[in-house]
Amino acid sequence: MRVSRLMLVTLRDDPSEAEIPSHKLLLRAGYIRRVASGIYAYLPLMWRVLQKVSRVVREEMDGTGALETLLPQLQPAELWQRSGRWAGYTAGEGIMFHLEDRQGRELGLGPTHEEVITYLATDLLRSYRQLPVNLYQIQSKFRDEIRPRFGLMRGREFIMKDAYSFHANEESLRQTYAAMDSAYRRIFARCGLRAVAVEADSGAIGGSASQEFMVTAEAGEDLILASSDGAYAANQERAVSLAADPISLPGGSRAGGKGEPFATPGQSSIEDLCAGHGIEPCQTVKVLMLLARFEDESAQPLLVSLRGDQQLNEVKLANAVTARCSAEHGALLDISPITKEAAASEGLLPLPFGFMGPHLADGLLSNSGHWTKHFLRLADRTAAELSSFVCGANSTDIHLVGAAWGSLCPCPESLDLRAAQPGDRCQHDPSQQLQASRGIEVGHIFQLGRKYSEALEARFTNEAGSEEALWMGCYGIGVSRLAQAAVEQHHDGNGICWPVSIAPFEVIVVAANWAEAEQSGLAEQLYLRLQEAGVDVLLDDRSERAGVKFKDADLIGIPWRVVVGRGAADGLVELVERSSCSKRDLPAIELLETLVPCLASQRMGLPA
Repeated sequence: MRVSRLMLVTLRDDPSEAEIPSHKLLLRAGYIRRVASGIYAYLPLMWRVLQKVSRVVREEMDGTGALETLLPQLQPAELWQRSGRWAGYTAGEGIMFHLEDRQGRELGLGPTHEEVITYLATDLLRSYRQLPVNLYQIQSKFRDEIRPRFGLMRGREFIMKDAYSFHANEESLRQTYAAMDSAYRRIFARCGLRAVAVEADSGAIGGSASQEFMVTAEAGEDLILASSDGAYAANQERAVSLAADPISLPGGSRAGGKGEPFATPGQSSIEDLCAGHGIEPCQTVKVLMLLARFEDESAQPLLVSLRGDQQLNEVKLANAVTARCSAEHGALLDISPITKEAAASEGLLPLPFGFMGPHLADGLLSNSGHWTKHFLRLADRTAAELSSFVCGANSTDIHLVGAAWGSLCPCPESLDLRAAQPGDRCQHDPSQQLQASRGIEVGHIFQLGRKYSEALEARFTNEAGSEEALWMGCYGIGVSRLAQAAVEQHHDGNGICWPVSIAPFEVIVVAANWAEAEQSGLAEQLYLRLQEAGVDVLLDDRSERAGVKFKDADLIGIPWRVVVGRGAADGLVELVERSSCSKRDLPAIELLETLVPCLASQRMGLPA
């Protein structure tokens, strides 16, 4: 390919819309262009990158015996309603683009394809003899993101590889899950990415186990918590840890454990309370009042008790509420704090916001309209384990000191609801501490179990001749996100530094002065020789100044540059490696024997 025919348009300055380095560089280097919020065109250079990423993914997936297919992007609402996810994806999170056709039938643009593939399995997979089977596809997906940002990292249209496996038993599912784990590690290594596997929450996909693959980068949206010994790593949504031991409250429990009232005027926050009375946050119990809304339009008020020095993990809370309420009320749509304004609009009795205790009476909800008339009461274990504590007295400007569970009120159901934090002790080894890093999620694998096969009645005949539901797994890779994540990991002050395996071109040949016949002639010769040797090569045949060409070559990030300059008369060229900026002069006749072996190693993600 010649640069003069590449439609290369580069930008000198960072676009105002771009916030992180990879987004800025992909725009400046002419890889992508924004069409609308969260919607980008993949220009020729980017499409070459995406094709190479897809090729690596296909080779590794095919190597496991997976079969490529292509599923419809338009999906009937009926399938999602049968799985119980339609309301959550439309009215709840609201991330699914949905519409009605001219017959009034509801359809969705697929953010994922569990329902469709399971529906097909009900017809195609009828016997244990056909199992296991793993089907995958690479196609565009759609998410109606509330705040699209960071270019291809969080867009409303993106390219994804998703795979779905079907099994006769759980052991077979575990084996394929392990095979996908190994394949994913090879894919990311071949693409030149430093990726770490972490425990993850299954979220709206569901299932009994899941694992994310994170590309470590400062611009990552996810917080990874890991032990220094490498034995544990998890997304903060899923992470568990040991909280610091609490400091005993002086004087222990008081007034028979019901606590003694003391005045706390205007001290409605933990910080103000502790500063005003010499109390430690770990000696307090703070109470959060929230409202969970469900598919059946019902609402369940929540009263959640936390130790004062801990923060709520919203994902853990959502999982707990789903487990306790969704069988009766359908999908959980959202959980939001109950504010003074919301309480007033619902006609609730006055609530002591900032001074609430865990003994708050259900009677305050007596005028709550569509809300249920009682709290679902939950407590984080760190709060439940306190023998005595300070808490709100359910009266404005008053707290209780020396309250105790059992005397003040029954201890709520105790769960892990706190967010693990950097510096916490590890559960597997308390001598280890969790360390934080940022990550970009580029892959996620799930053991789905029978969630979808039971909902959509995907059954097979087992060896005993009986029918049972299929076991399923799900395995996703964000192809377009992976490409941008590679830029986030591989760039410098001059531009992108693509790994050879996914670079749009492996080598660029630059004639410093194209108008000089010896330079352009030798550049043409080398261009043809490299092509004949199977090298993916780009020839800069423009009549631009040498400095402009070199800056563009650095910006677009071609891994190797061959410069044909004044040494052309003596048959000499300069070979530059983009990532290390190392340079050396060598005879043009030795270029192939020097460069081709390096490329062969780097194509597999190995050092030269």
